[in-house]
Amino acid sequence: MSLDGTPLLIIALTAVALTAVLTAVGWDRGGRLRWALRVVGVLTAVLSVTVTVLVQLNRMTEAYPADVEAESEQEPGPVEVNTPAGSQLLTFTVAGPASGLTMTMYAYLPAAYRTGKQRFPVMEALHGYPGSPRTWLKKLKVQSRLDTEIAAGRMAPTVVLFPSQTPRRLLDTECTNLRQGPQTETFLTVDVPAYAKTHLRIRTDRRGWGLIGYSAGGYCASSLALRHPTEYSAAASMSGLAGPGIIVGDGTEDTMHNVAWRLQHLPRPAMALWVGWANDEQRTRRDSMLIARVARPPVSVTTAAVERGGHSHAVWRQMEGPAFDWLSARLARPLP
Repeated sequence: MSLDGTPLLIIALTAVALTAVLTAVGWDRGGRLRWALRVVGVLTAVLSVTVTVLVQLNRMTEAYPADVEAESEQEPGPVEVNTPAGSQLLTFTVAGPASGLTMTMYAYLPAAYRTGKQRFPVMEALHGYPGSPRTWLKKLKVQSRLDTEIAAGRMAPTVVLFPSQTPRRLLDTECTNLRQGPQTETFLTVDVPAYAKTHLRIRTDRRGWGLIGYSAGGYCASSLALRHPTEYSAAASMSGLAGPGIIVGDGTEDTMHNVAWRLQHLPRPAMALWVGWANDEQRTRRDSMLIARVARPPVSVTTAAVERGGHSHAVWRQMEGPAFDWLSARLARPLP
């Protein structure tokens, strides 16, 4: 049974109701064992509620996808082809020589990729934590969204990469090189581009590369763009913070790894940033507005906000179309 499936959630909810009923019925029974049975009943009820919460959290974040074993063993090849719009979704295993990491990456190829001989602009799309690239595919329905935006002419035909950024599911890297830990920043900014440039028909110049992400991936997009301005020309952050929110290990969490600090204290590259947030989520609203306030040319910042929705997939589904369109407009066009 899948870890993120509805049947498991139904079983968990049933267990909560059953333990609550049994505990209530047996509360005054059991004679001399009554107190022991009460303790067991309460502990069982608490455990069942905890399991239910974890199952629902996993359904929302895809921290443990239903087909995690199949995903880890999958060879490069088509996952979904011949969609109504003609796009493809491929999956690859990227063995990174620079970072030493080997992780899964999905790649969206627009319909034009199959019919032409152009080299296409590229976006790296980064997921949140907990989560995986599959959250983009399942929760945010990104393939359908990209098809729609490209077909409507709001977005140029673009290759979109969905790399993993969490080498261990319970380790939040925030796309950084952790001291004495995984070198995720190197994987995303060196290994992934090198692999894509070797295996896909894409642009190799800075003007053709951008970053986009939601939640932790939103922070990643802004941070990596500023940290690697020779590789990327624009980035879009949906509900991303200014800082990593973890201990990187070198004492730079509030300085070199903080987007707002970099914009205030370091030479600013020619970079376009898009930051979006929900007005009822105070922390990302505060950080996003701070980034917009401290940015100075040649950095430009575009802001967008939705009224309510908090930190949720519902908000990111509203944002992803405009964010992809904006990013596409800042990247170079497909190159003959």
